[in-house]
Amino acid sequence: MSDDLVARRQKYIERQIALDKGAVNVTFSGRAPEGSGPRNRHGLPRLPVGQHAVKNWPVLDLGEQPIVPEAAWRLEIGGLVDHPFTLTWDEFMALPQVADVSDFHCVTTWSRFDNHWRGVRFRTIAELAVPRPEAEFVLCTGSDFMPGTHIPYTTNLPLFRAVDDDVLLVHTWEDRPLPREHGGPCRMITPKLYAWKGAKWIRQIEFLAHDRKGFWEERGYSNSAEPWFNDRYATESFES
Repeated sequence: MSDDLVARRQKYIERQIALDKGAVNVTFSGRAPEGSGPRNRHGLPRLPVGQHAVKNWPVLDLGEQPIVPEAAWRLEIGGLVDHPFTLTWDEFMALPQVADVSDFHCVTTWSRFDNHWRGVRFRTIAELAVPRPEAEFVLCTGSDFMPGTHIPYTTNLPLFRAVDDDVLLVHTWEDRPLPREHGGPCRMITPKLYAWKGAKWIRQIEFLAHDRKGFWEERGYSNSAEPWFNDRYATESFES
């Protein structure tokens, strides 16, 4: 992919904001989750509003797919925690492992159902780190960068959403190692939020007292990213 991928994505975001005012700066008060199909295990319509189901797994990234050998992989956990630490791959794989099946919802309007994952719950990482009482948010960083820059991929979410049971750091998909193009050897998944909230090639988790917007949140995507409310875009200026 060419180095102007991010610029082209931003133009796409601008066009979508102009076309779909109902997906911009969404207000949740008094609204019920929207979608179609039978209820999923969380009691929500299986297909969120504005989405269509696909059988394949499209690849979206910043324009690069870093090679991260398992022997060199590290996950750094820090910020407002009592026990900052860094995991090697072997240490990560020695943590309690879980298998789960969940759906994957991309902000670009496609959803893939019934993905079989294996990995470590984010909650397990948090319990090891022991977040301090003032830690209410997390910022996750990947090993990928905006082409031609030193700007890494980051994404943010409230801590209470990160510790949901189905938020995992996954290394296996459909009984195979997670493909490199999808963030292998390890990525985060956030099944009840749009998928960009789960960093591919994850390498760092920082616990914060205040929200800090991530890469796409700074560039026009919603900060809250709630699929069942069509919560895709934001027009507010970035505040650090």
